[in-house]
Amino acid sequence: MAIRVYKPTSPARRFMSVLTFEEVTKKTPERSLICDMRHRAGRNNQGKITVRHQGGGARRKYRIIDFKRNKNDGIPAKVQAIEYDPNRTCFIALLYYANGDKSYILAPLGLKVGDTVMSGPTADIKPGNCLPIANIPLGTLIHNIEIKIGRGGQMVRSAGTAAQVMAKEGEYAQIRLPSGEVRKVSMNARATIGQVGNTDHSNVRIGKAGRKRHMGIRPTVRGVVMNPCDHPHGGGEGRSPVGMPAPMSPWGKKTQGVKTRKHRKYSDKLIISRPNKKK
Repeated sequence: MAIRVYKPTSPARRFMSVLTFEEVTKKTPERSLICDMRHRAGRNNQGKITVRHQGGGARRKYRIIDFKRNKNDGIPAKVQAIEYDPNRTCFIALLYYANGDKSYILAPLGLKVGDTVMSGPTADIKPGNCLPIANIPLGTLIHNIEIKIGRGGQMVRSAGTAAQVMAKEGEYAQIRLPSGEVRKVSMNARATIGQVGNTDHSNVRIGKAGRKRHMGIRPTVRGVVMNPCDHPHGGGEGRSPVGMPAPMSPWGKKTQGVKTRKHRKYSDKLIISRPNKKK
């Protein structure tokens, strides 16, 4: 996938770049695999904003992705099209199964129209095939990994990411995630072979504020330019530093250099090593 850079005909164009979408072969989604998606603008069921800086944006339909890949085991499926999905960073592939079923999957790197993919313990080790980790050789790149058996892939789904099978011992396999974390995953959990496609997604430059608004992201105002009544960083004559032991959120909670992960998560015991810290 290549990136297109515009001529600097305006201040925004000077720094803007977009994907060329060479891999995309179909513009309209499969009607049987889409549903309406309600935008809540960061508000909960009481109408209160629980996630700031969300709202507006272009309308979009949700594409129903098959993260489980357990319905049509042993049945080959042909890749009918590679499509753009506005709800995620990677592209998606439309599959036509031999029994007539249709489904969307995350498109791995190298998957093309006309290729055949399969799921189940007997599937080959090639991009797009989904099978239990017990049947995947050591060193293989994988994505769309299950945390709990039968729940569907929840880890390693962003564009360009991939995990690696490091070791197998007993009921668990050791997986190295893109963050550098090594964790145990059940041998019966499913994963898809290959690296997630659209690897150039991280190299795209937004270029202007309007593109962020199209994505449904509203402006973020810095705390240091607010008044003291609005933010702990506010106030002062002219430009002023934070002036406290650590940067804080608008509600007085520390935001930098403080661990925010809640303790006693069910998956803590499965984590072997945390991501490597930059020196």
